[in-house]
Amino acid sequence: QVTVVESGGGLVQPGGSVRLSCAGSGFSMDLYAIGWFRQAPGQEREGVSCIEFGASNPNYIASVKGRFTMSRDNAKNTAYLQMSSLKPEDTAVYYCAASLPLTTIHDRCDIKDYVYWGQGTQVTVSS
Repeated sequence: QVTVVESGGGLVQPGGSVRLSCAGSGFSMDLYAIGWFRQAPGQEREGVSCIEFGASNPNYIASVKGRFTMSRDNAKNTAYLQMSSLKPEDTAVYYCAASLPLTTIHDRCDIKDYVYWGQGTQVTVSS
């Protein structure tokens, strides 16, 4: 059974940093597209950073470029989202998700490409 579990969220001050982890089980993460998404209450879920199967370079939405770094450690079957220079508008529940195997995401971060979802971890950026 394919599962992903997020961890690492919490309360952080503006300008601070946190690292989120996404632990995969029941599948080999390098054969799936992996994505980080976020959703604030009453708002649409949006893609933050996604990486295609076998790829080394993630895609990012413009608002996080230069501040967030996504990585994937195939040996640990874990993906990460390093979040720096955090802003209040980054406050959201962050979700990790996996596609079906060998899915091509066309340099996009579209929720329609993802099938397996974690339950989310809250990140609150506030002073």
